[in-house]
Amino acid sequence: MKAVVVYESLWGNTAAVARAIAEGIGEGTPVFPTTEATPEAIAGADLIVAGSPIIGFRLPSEQVREGIRANPGPAPRPPDLSHPPLRSWLETLPKGEGRGAAFETKVRGPFGNATTAISKALERAGYHPLGKPQGFVVKGKYGPLRDGELERAREWGAELARLRG
Repeated sequence: MKAVVVYESLWGNTAAVARAIAEGIGEGTPVFPTTEATPEAIAGADLIVAGSPIIGFRLPSEQVREGIRANPGPAPRPPDLSHPPLRSWLETLPKGEGRGAAFETKVRGPFGNATTAISKALERAGYHPLGKPQGFVVKGKYGPLRDGELERAREWGAELARLRG
């Protein structure tokens, strides 16, 4: 059995959550930014956990990322735009068989949703939902993560591993 965690992260928060989820799933669970989550890297995965920040009230698009590139705002460091958006990665995800789980990083409040789009795309590719999608809260637009969120991510990863059997 092979689980992989795939993410899009602009300021490092989603990447940190992805690593914590992988720790919870179990030792040796690979964590890939979208550039590294090639068909060869994810081949044979029976569980794909995918996550993204919410930007513009939804799963980021290339258009949203171009807006960030043009006007990065007062972030403490430049955004990492070196990898494709998770949305694009999901559109090219090869058909498979297994389970899928979705997560997002977000500012607390009713500021949109990315997990619905992620879950639907995983399911279209043959990865049926496992567990309830999760949102992890950042303290502001650029982070850092709220206290306790990485531990919660590890716990959710462990829950996914238990549900997977």
